[in-house]
Amino acid sequence: MKKMILLALALVISSASLFAASGNNPVEANKEIRNQIVDLLKSPQFTVEKDINVTLTFTFSSSGEIVVLDIDSGHRDLLNYVREHLNYKKLNVPGDHNQIYIMPLKIKTG
Repeated sequence: MKKMILLALALVISSASLFAASGNNPVEANKEIRNQIVDLLKSPQFTVEKDINVTLTFTFSSSGEIVVLDIDSGHRDLLNYVREHLNYKKLNVPGDHNQIYIMPLKIKTG
């Protein structure tokens, strides 16, 4: 009886991990998308005391507009700036609208 319970538990755990692995995995943004995003974020109107590394998570709407999902930063000015200059902006060559993209950004001082 213990072997049957152990086998059932192993089956449940393995199937749960299989379903978790088949979810919507983020994809790194390709160079063309990255270059267009960097152009949109040029010349911020705020100052930073030290370099800031953030990871931007975004997707595209069905009309090709960027939809910002997450910015892993606590810097309020940076959050507002990225949302204002990226959210719902249209790119010349957008990505897939059913794909989640991740892109590391580095904001440098000076």
